[in-house]
Amino acid sequence: MSIRGAAPDRVFITGASSGIGAALAAEYAAQGATLGLLARRSAVLDQLIASLPHPERHRAYAVDVRDHAAIAAAAQDFLAHAGGIDVVVANAGISVGTLTEFSEDIPVFEAVIATNVVATAATFAPFIPAMKAQGTAARLVGIGSVAGIRGLPGAEAYSASKAAVISYCESLRLELKRHDIRVVTICPGYIDTPMTQINPYPMPFLMPVQQFARKAVQTIARGSSYRVIPWQMGIVAKLLRLLPNWLYDLAFGNAPHKPRKGEA
Repeated sequence: MSIRGAAPDRVFITGASSGIGAALAAEYAAQGATLGLLARRSAVLDQLIASLPHPERHRAYAVDVRDHAAIAAAAQDFLAHAGGIDVVVANAGISVGTLTEFSEDIPVFEAVIATNVVATAATFAPFIPAMKAQGTAARLVGIGSVAGIRGLPGAEAYSASKAAVISYCESLRLELKRHDIRVVTICPGYIDTPMTQINPYPMPFLMPVQQFARKAVQTIARGSSYRVIPWQMGIVAKLLRLLPNWLYDLAFGNAPHKPRKGEA
C-alpha cells in the first residue's frame, strides 16, 4: 500500500538489521519501495538487502543512531539516491531492565534515552526540510510501546523513554500538520522479536513480527496519528490509562522484571 498511489515509496528505517526494522524492510521491499536501511551491523544489513527484491535499489548505512552527524549524512545520501522521501521510521531502540538504586544502571539509563528518544529526533531532523519542500503527505513514524502508557517495575528507563517518544511525536504532529507532514505513532505490544525473546515472563497477545509489519505499513499508509498493535493490547492500554494509581499499583506492583544488563 503506497502512500503515493502507483509510485513506489521511498522509505528510510533505523534499527533495520533485525526484529521490527527488518520485517518492515521486507514488507516495504515486497511493495516495490526504495529503502535506506540504517543499523550498526554492516554485514547483517548487507545480508538483509541481498535477500530483498531489487537489492540494487536499496542503500545500507552502518551507523550508530547516537552519532547524529552520521545519521544526517546518511539521510542526505539517501535523499540524493532516491530523489526524495515518503516514510521515515525511527525504529532503533534498546529494551533492557534498569533499577535506579544501582549506580551501574545510570549509564544504561542514559544509553536507553539517547537511543530511544534523542535518536528519534535526530533521525527525523534531516528529512523534515526535504518533506516540506516536496509538498507531499510524507510520514514520520515513531515507535513507542505499550510500556510507555504506564510505568512498569524494573523498566524505569524503557518505560520513560517510550512515554517520551509518544509525547514527542504528539508535539511534532501538531507542529508539522500545517505542512501536510503526517506524524504516526505506533505502539507495539508484545511482538515476537529477539528483543522480546529474552523476557522471562508470559507475554499476552504475542504477535509474529511479519504480521505486525503488515499492519504497521497499513497504518502508516493511512497516516493514522496513533495505533497500538495488536488491537487487543490497544484495549489493555486504554484500560491502563483509566486505572487509578492505587489500583494500578495493586495490579502491577509485583509484575516480573525485564532482565537488567548482564542478567540471564
